[in-house]
Amino acid sequence: MTEEPIHEEEHDDKIVGIAFRWSMIAIFIAAIIGGGLYAYSFRTPKPPEPKPRDLANVKNRTETEIEIPTVLFTDITQDAGIQFVHQNGFSKEKLLPETMGGGCAFLDYDNDGDQDILLTNSTYWSWDEENKNKPKPTMSLYQNDGTGKFVDVTKDSGLEIECYGMGVAVGDYDNDGLVDIYITTVGENLLFHNQGNGKFVEQAKQAGVAGDIKAWGTSCGWFDYDNDGDLDLYVGNYLDWTREYDTSQNFQLTGGERAYGRPMNFAGTLPYLFQNDGKGNFTEVAEAAGLQIKDPQTDAPMSKALGVAFADIDNDGWIDIIMANDTVQNFLFHNQQDGTFIEKGNLAGLAFDESGKARGAMGIDVAAFRNENTLGVAIGNFANEMTALYVANDNDLLFVDEAMSTGLGPVSRLKLTFGVFYFDYDFDGQLDLFTANGHLEKEINRVQESQRYHQSPQLFRNCGAKSETEFLLLNEQQCGTDLIKPMVARGACFADIDGDADLDILIASVGEPPRLLRNDLNSNSHWIKFKLNGTTSNRDAIGAVIEVQTATRTLRRQVMPTRSYLSQVELPVTFGLGEEEAITSVKIHWPGGETQELESLPIDQLHNIKQP
Repeated sequence: MTEEPIHEEEHDDKIVGIAFRWSMIAIFIAAIIGGGLYAYSFRTPKPPEPKPRDLANVKNRTETEIEIPTVLFTDITQDAGIQFVHQNGFSKEKLLPETMGGGCAFLDYDNDGDQDILLTNSTYWSWDEENKNKPKPTMSLYQNDGTGKFVDVTKDSGLEIECYGMGVAVGDYDNDGLVDIYITTVGENLLFHNQGNGKFVEQAKQAGVAGDIKAWGTSCGWFDYDNDGDLDLYVGNYLDWTREYDTSQNFQLTGGERAYGRPMNFAGTLPYLFQNDGKGNFTEVAEAAGLQIKDPQTDAPMSKALGVAFADIDNDGWIDIIMANDTVQNFLFHNQQDGTFIEKGNLAGLAFDESGKARGAMGIDVAAFRNENTLGVAIGNFANEMTALYVANDNDLLFVDEAMSTGLGPVSRLKLTFGVFYFDYDFDGQLDLFTANGHLEKEINRVQESQRYHQSPQLFRNCGAKSETEFLLLNEQQCGTDLIKPMVARGACFADIDGDADLDILIASVGEPPRLLRNDLNSNSHWIKFKLNGTTSNRDAIGAVIEVQTATRTLRRQVMPTRSYLSQVELPVTFGLGEEEAITSVKIHWPGGETQELESLPIDQLHNIKQP
């Protein structure tokens, strides 16, 4: 086998290829060197070595330790003589009114200076054959002997009337010096005029305040919206409800078992505003006053009222109205000083939660809980919806929900809250918050593990705006086992029942006994109380604002018994003073605009003040 000869052209090509490769390598190396020199010419100068510096002395920021006083509340329901048991008319049909409960009120019906008790009651349904022969339940009136012991005086008082009762409002609507009683029901409402001898006469129809027989009345209250010196009456209505419509709905829990209905399945209603003519006769003026809010698309009534609060939101001398609505937006009716209101709930930030959703609102209260010009609207909401705390500053109409930032929100989220009120349980000068809780369904734990039918009431201590947790939930050691014992709570109110100055609690239930809790405050904290007597204003000065000035702060409270859910608190206004041993002055802003100033009033006693 012989080799192939190498042609001359191929030899020259190899030489050229080798030369080309070496040329490319040389060019690449030159490019690298050139690029490096170029980059070096534009290099960033090396920063100088840091010099040691003396650092400032930094201290860890720590919260001031707050001492929580132990104030025990003792259940004295039986010992005090309260034998009442609420009757809700429970039936196999599970009708929605059965689970909404009733209200309670403290009032001095006999003018003896102590606080008596009224408990509203429902009854058996008229079509309930099984219970038709049982004794008919009625509301109960308990007379206080001045020491916190009570006697049932309902019989022969005129109050022993069977009705499916809900809310209560107490007020002297004819300025005769005797407190009268209004009761809302599933049906026509009732007005009991106080005759002055332990007797009441029912005269709702004669006075013009009975309302529609098909209505479902809830929270109600007396207030002077037109500043004419007599008490007008607001009545909230809940749902457009009938037995037939309720039973036609397929409300279920589990396994086909019937459940109580949801409010969103029922149409809304319209409230009443009854204007007093000064002679005890009333005219219903809600539409003319701007209180009848309807859906702009369907013209259907929007409100589903369960709670109501009255307050002069912008400090203009005229009372405004806040309505807590269930599953629809809350309303703020701003008083226009001409007999009309403008609804501003959405603009004011009170209508919805932070995500723009309506909540299941029940009870409500409003107060200057930080004293002076900071106003807080507390609203109890449905389970898994925390209690709201809408806060506005400097008498404006712009609220922000501060429930989360104050500590109130997270620990109230699981509770289904009805009754809500502010009061100073430990007399430190700060308004604390109480909530009454309980679910609608006895078997709720079967479908929601976190829920119970019986739930613990909650007492939140106001630790001050500078505290990391402004509203601190008290535990068993701090307030006692009797207060936090679970119950199916609805209405709630407070008063000094035994003359020791501190404020005791009454909680109404649904289908069960109420709970009367005595405040066993044992401290050296001081206090001062006021009972106002109007002359040109309404007799009890409902709506007046009292400002107490001490050496270090201004305390501001309103005369307003309408609080909570379906309930009324005592009329006297109590200020805790803490360690303050004197007050410098008192300023009373009477309804109608008159201001009265007082000085050198002694503390640790009740002052009866008459309007000049």
